[in-house]
Amino acid sequence: MTATKTLLAAFAAAGLLAACSSDPEPAASTAGAGAGSNTVRPGSQEDLVANVGDRVFFDTDENRVRADQRPVLVRQAAWLAQYPQNQIMVEGHADERGTREYNLALGQRRSNSARDILVASGVAGSRIQTISYGKDRPDALGSNEESWARNRRAVTVIR
Repeated sequence: MTATKTLLAAFAAAGLLAACSSDPEPAASTAGAGAGSNTVRPGSQEDLVANVGDRVFFDTDENRVRADQRPVLVRQAAWLAQYPQNQIMVEGHADERGTREYNLALGQRRSNSARDILVASGVAGSRIQTISYGKDRPDALGSNEESWARNRRAVTVIR
């Protein structure tokens, strides 16, 4: 019985040592990955987000892209010119106020407005699809102006 306990203790100790010795490696590689930008694959969604921005914001009940948001779409168009193989989906979103039907229509108008600027900036319309999620996929939860402002958006997603 003592030999069995000793053997079990040895296996437990070996397992703990193995677990302890492998923990620092993922943490080190995670820290290294966050520190350098060479882990982001060029032309990926992560590249778009990190180097250009993937979303534009709208005023309440508006589908016109705000003047301060247009440069994001122009940068997206320039970025997309570097990656002609990329197809995109422009997602239109709305805040929680209003009916589901109203917000679906508003989200569609927002995604179309963003698409129109991308096309005017040189992106082939055949590379762009649009969709509306209305208020169904909020970015921020909450019933306040800050949350509503974050949810009134169009997001460009690499397909």
